[in-house]
Amino acid sequence: MVLQTLNMLKNEIPLEEESFVIPEDAKAGLVLVDINNGFCTVGAGNLAPTEPNRQICQMIEESKKLAELFCDNKWPVLAFLDSHHPGKLEHPYPPHCIAGTDESNLVPALRWIETKPNVTIRRKDCYDGFIGSIQEDGSNIFVDWVKSNKIQVLLVIGMCTDICVLDFVCSTLSAKNRGFLEPLEDVVVYSPGCATFDFPVSLARNTIDHLPHPQVLMHHVGLYMAKERGAKIAREVSFNTSKNL
Repeated sequence: MVLQTLNMLKNEIPLEEESFVIPEDAKAGLVLVDINNGFCTVGAGNLAPTEPNRQICQMIEESKKLAELFCDNKWPVLAFLDSHHPGKLEHPYPPHCIAGTDESNLVPALRWIETKPNVTIRRKDCYDGFIGSIQEDGSNIFVDWVKSNKIQVLLVIGMCTDICVLDFVCSTLSAKNRGFLEPLEDVVVYSPGCATFDFPVSLARNTIDHLPHPQVLMHHVGLYMAKERGAKIAREVSFNTSKNL
């Protein structure tokens, strides 16, 4: 049934992905969105998978490859981490990634980036990393990061394709279109480096206030919506024509 629905969805809202080449003279930046234990590590929390999940495992592996590439070249990396204060819920989702718990930390495969000088870590308590970057004085850590590093191409990966990744991409594109993020030119979502959680309708029927969230369908919708807003959706990325993903 899910496969039939997915095929119908792809016919109605087809998603054409591209092979994106980052020009040799362009400054690239990598954004990792919410690759937390609480979303990715089996049994780690209310929104974590209950068993190994192929889409999430692929996302972690691709994220690790990209993080290694960027750190080896000392290119700028910004990692958002979902981190909520106890008692402040995100309806309709159950409590997750509570600050101070291991749910709010990076997955083991990426913990090593915390010590790298080219990596900025930003904990946020909302879906949208752009909004979550706003400081008390009104400044924005993400905006300052783009400008200080003179980023022209922004590569975005992480969790969840249709929620935090999409919200961040939409806000970033709106800000770019208003001229707030110069010299940023392209926002690229690398699809193999994205994933979302799976909560099929069969489970949702037995819960209160939890909406169904079929993984393969919502992943497709998230990518489609990001492209509709102006992002480039890439199935593979080439760096200076010498490194492919």
